[in-house]
Amino acid sequence: MRSRLFLRSRLFYAYKLVFEAQSCFSKAQDFAVGSNSADGVLYSELFQINKDRKTRQEGEDITMSIHNKAFSRRSFVNSSLLGASGLYLGAHSPMLLAQDRRLASVGSTVQTRYGRVRGLMREGVEQFWGVPYGADTAGANRFMPAKAPQAWSGVRDAFEIANRCWQGPNAFEPSPVVLAMNRLETESEECLNLNVFTPAADNASRPVMVWMHGGGHRFGSGNYLMYDGTLLAKKEDVVVVSVSHRLNIFGYMHLADIGGEQWAESTNLGTKDLVAALQWVQDNIAEFGGDPDRVTIFGQSGGGGKTTSLMGAPSAAGLFHQCIAQSGSTMRGQPADEATEAVERYLNKLGIAANQLERLQELTPQQIQDSLYGDPELRDFPMGPVVDGNFIPRHPWDPSAPAFTADVPFMAGSTETENGWVGPPPYELSDADMLNLFRTRLANDNEQQANELIELYRDKFPERRNRMLWLTAESDNTRRWNAQQLNKLKFEQGSAPSYLYLFDWHSPVHDNRMGSYHTLEIPFVFNNVDVAASMTGADSYRYELAHVMSAAWAAFARTGNPNHADMPHWPEFSTENYPTMMFGDDVHAENDPNRDERLALAALKM
Repeated sequence: MRSRLFLRSRLFYAYKLVFEAQSCFSKAQDFAVGSNSADGVLYSELFQINKDRKTRQEGEDITMSIHNKAFSRRSFVNSSLLGASGLYLGAHSPMLLAQDRRLASVGSTVQTRYGRVRGLMREGVEQFWGVPYGADTAGANRFMPAKAPQAWSGVRDAFEIANRCWQGPNAFEPSPVVLAMNRLETESEECLNLNVFTPAADNASRPVMVWMHGGGHRFGSGNYLMYDGTLLAKKEDVVVVSVSHRLNIFGYMHLADIGGEQWAESTNLGTKDLVAALQWVQDNIAEFGGDPDRVTIFGQSGGGGKTTSLMGAPSAAGLFHQCIAQSGSTMRGQPADEATEAVERYLNKLGIAANQLERLQELTPQQIQDSLYGDPELRDFPMGPVVDGNFIPRHPWDPSAPAFTADVPFMAGSTETENGWVGPPPYELSDADMLNLFRTRLANDNEQQANELIELYRDKFPERRNRMLWLTAESDNTRRWNAQQLNKLKFEQGSAPSYLYLFDWHSPVHDNRMGSYHTLEIPFVFNNVDVAASMTGADSYRYELAHVMSAAWAAFARTGNPNHADMPHWPEFSTENYPTMMFGDDVHAENDPNRDERLALAALKM
């Protein structure tokens, strides 16, 4: 009777969380169609829901036995939430439970430098969840470079998803279809962990693909459902690693120019964590069946910013051998003086002097987070790589591609309508509203130039309605432009090949109104289109496209060239004709597919 009541209470708790998640989805949906910029009120509400949920998770874990395995209260709740949300979203709930032990058996035990880890075998792939690559970053380790994890004796079970790092209210994406991929795992400063997916823990020396998650250096983790590397590892015979690292103010507070010698290395900590993770890969991945001499870093959005930042970090040189940036880049970092000024404003609000920085290590993480996001004057606090003159000696890609990674083959691209998930409001735009967007966002407030640009896009896409026309132009001017510039700089360097792509497959979800939106290519790269059905819909063609794309990414990881037998030839990039691989309803290579629009936008940038 007691166990029955206990189970009933746990299910009630899980359903309550699902109700809150549905509320988040509803609020996020309102945001998706009703705003073209971050809405602080919405984020605050979502942050409070997450904060309340996290508070309820605190306290002593209650354990029970399921299939003779220890199973924590937190794991049960998270799994219940995911299973129920899978039903809510119409997805296949067993596929969502990447760590569901009923679908897995105990896998291999692998020796790492810090101790032995035991994984799970699932769908013919060895999975190792939450393997530490760094020590707890709390207390005296806060705002300091990562230390090595403490060694352990015996065998550590790598069966459960580990913590995500502390992050701000932005922890909820502005789209419910992507929020469905968020595991909402517990936030903690003990968060320097990674997941490994390998066909076998043997000596096969497979290519290694290290995933760096999105979230603009502010939020996210390596544990999103669409980042599960099981199918990519299985179908392409590669080892996949997904990394979590410090974010937000915990990862990008620039104290190096304030606190003296003790704090001289206290900058770019989130990116330094990634270097520590790559060093862990060098030291340990061979035991998981990977080749430390064939490591590819790849990431999307903020993750693309991370991979391109690492191209400009001397300490990362030699730790990876290919680089992919999907819909994101760090062309320029924060100037150190601007980062210092922002930190000084923050410290002044807290009443902490430059010689009292230890007080930052005495606050709780929640106090640090609340002091930042609770003050409207601090909400513009910059978060991202800082050009500190040491770890990042200059702007990573300005004025040229970084020299010490000149021999690294490179790939970059974007989706066709990046902001299809958020706005502008509503799903349709009047002619006047569209003109205003073109005029204020693209044409330097010049109405004639805005009209000329609109006509250029109307001629190119006569079937597109105003909103989709605007989203295409906006994407051309931002993330697509950046991907083209990265390839241009890499080509001009002349030391390694680079490849440009455009993902222009439009999702059928929400009545085809989101287009080819930001993050949509990720499930195709990971071959996770079933797990991400909330994003991709149920179109059967998605399986074919997922195979073509995931095989291309794996081929690039294997040889530095993305070509494979099941796709048309993908030429190397050149500034002569801007060859672009188009991943859409018709996969093909095309020379400079948006030449007229690109040149028109370039003229407006002058």
